[in-house]
Amino acid sequence: MDTNITKLFSIQHPIIQGGMIWNSGWRLASAVSNAGGLGLIGAGSMYPDVLRTHIQQCQQATSQPFGVNVPMLYPDLEEIMQIIVEEKVKIVFTSAGNPKTWTEILKKEGIKVAHVVSSTKFAQKCEEAGVDAVVAEGFEAGGHNGRDETTTLCLIPHVKQHLSIPLIAAGGIATGAQMLAAFALGADGVQLGSRFAATQESSASALFKDEIIKAQEGDTMLTLKELAPVRLLKNDFFNEVQAAYQAGQTKEQLIELLGRGRAKKGMFEGDLIHGELEIGQVSALIHSIPTVAEVFDELLADYEVARQRLFNQL
Repeated sequence: MDTNITKLFSIQHPIIQGGMIWNSGWRLASAVSNAGGLGLIGAGSMYPDVLRTHIQQCQQATSQPFGVNVPMLYPDLEEIMQIIVEEKVKIVFTSAGNPKTWTEILKKEGIKVAHVVSSTKFAQKCEEAGVDAVVAEGFEAGGHNGRDETTTLCLIPHVKQHLSIPLIAAGGIATGAQMLAAFALGADGVQLGSRFAATQESSASALFKDEIIKAQEGDTMLTLKELAPVRLLKNDFFNEVQAAYQAGQTKEQLIELLGRGRAKKGMFEGDLIHGELEIGQVSALIHSIPTVAEVFDELLADYEVARQRLFNQL
């Protein structure tokens, strides 16, 4: 497939791996890049020195383009960006912040910049800020999400009407047929998170991966909108949050309940009771933990079957 995204990032397939915290280390990013997509290291769960190590290891593991995902709400942001420049990373995906803050600085260093949004309004602000591409992420997505609850099916065509730069669809995409649907809606590429979280190269706990493939329709829900909206698998911690809402607890009490390190505890350490288990609605379609190479084979084959099926119906 040859699209504006494959041309922009010099990749073979318009498939981008989400830079998920506690899932997206150098092994996952390099495997995706070696398979012809764009792998992203998830800086959100890394101290600066750890990020530098992952970048260097990824450079050794692949000769193909890869990038770093940087949620701008995390600490040590200036140091993280300095490391990205020093290590000559060529692609950065930013999220959870104002794209104007870093886009111009990064582009002056020859770095291509994409920014993740959940609305058309913010997509337009990204284009005004000079980003090279926009990731429009629907309500179905796992992890931190938009407050408006706009689904990918509605978000992508609306953003497309108001954008002139390449558009990447995210949220609820894990199959080739879903890729085809995203392209039909106007996307130039797709970003997959949950599907790559449940792979052998993902750095997540094996216990968390098992929970992903056990998930059924309705087993995830967006919550904690007062803090930072996040889609979680339902577990004891999720039930505690729901009980807190029913008890009318304040934002400050919710912050205290959340505490620190919940995501690490759940996804990386495998505490399925007290941890945050961030995953998308599409987990209900994920039933195995293959290698990244096997995921690509399956995606591309399913895409072709879906394309042919659609052609035959016309």
